[in-house]
Amino acid sequence: MGTTPKVFIDGEAGTTGLQIYTRLSHRDDLELLSIAPAQRKDLTTRTELINAADVAILCLPDEAAKESVSLVTNPSVKILDASTAHRTADGWVYGFPELEPVQRQAIATARFVSNPGCYPTGFLACIRPLIAAEVIPTALPITINAISGYSGGGRKLIEQYDMAHAKQPGPMSSQPYGIYGLRFGHKHVKEMHQHSGLVHPPLFVPAVGDFDQGMLVQIPLPLWSLDNPPTGEQIYATLASYYENEPFVTVMPFNADIPLRIGTFLDVLGVNGTNQVQIFVFANDATQEALLVARLDNLGKGASGAAVQNLNIMLGVSESAGLAI
Repeated sequence: MGTTPKVFIDGEAGTTGLQIYTRLSHRDDLELLSIAPAQRKDLTTRTELINAADVAILCLPDEAAKESVSLVTNPSVKILDASTAHRTADGWVYGFPELEPVQRQAIATARFVSNPGCYPTGFLACIRPLIAAEVIPTALPITINAISGYSGGGRKLIEQYDMAHAKQPGPMSSQPYGIYGLRFGHKHVKEMHQHSGLVHPPLFVPAVGDFDQGMLVQIPLPLWSLDNPPTGEQIYATLASYYENEPFVTVMPFNADIPLRIGTFLDVLGVNGTNQVQIFVFANDATQEALLVARLDNLGKGASGAAVQNLNIMLGVSESAGLAI
């Protein structure tokens, strides 16, 4: 790469693209290649910019992301895809640096990197270390209950909520809470399954809330169903050791007495504006029950923050450049 790496965001007008552009626009250690609004769908211009970049970041629908990859003719161009198109594809490195001890190096040397999804980031952060350490068996049936701010639904859902808020300002002015993915087969499930090491895909129940950003991913563990169930302390110690030196994943104190915002609720907004994943372990050894919770900003570590972190690794610069811890 040259002295000043060139970065092109293909799809910078979308939710994730705008967030990445904002995070990168103030940096003087890279050069952002921009496309004029009138040329965003011009194939010739996009092709020229993609091939002029050291790293092209794709913030596009899946089919458009695949098209962008097909436009690459310069063998030195690296691709970071923020869509779901390549998260389980052969030849692509999964861009979750904390997933495995070798993952960071794999990202650094890869030409093609897929940025993880927001829900899978929270899920995998909790489950993968327990599978790797054989604390829970790979055949354990896993259920995920999760809620995200409406910004996770993209431009159309954001507009829907913003219009409702404009008509009736204040909380609960739109649908306060709703589950979806009720026909199963949500696009994140294959990603969760492949990168977790589980034998069976998890049963995933996502939900959207009447707040713009923030996310809680909850994984109940019926430990009583196991022949040799781990204690809550064992689960906590495994996670704490796995992430001991990770700046962007924090394992909170076991059965944490959490600073609460309202009543006795765990605040979904607690790490907004950061690139953090916080992991909580709650357990009752007497009833052999445990609950894992990941809290993250769906626009931060769940999307644009993770993309910037991966970009930094791919460029060989400080991993935290441009990121709020």
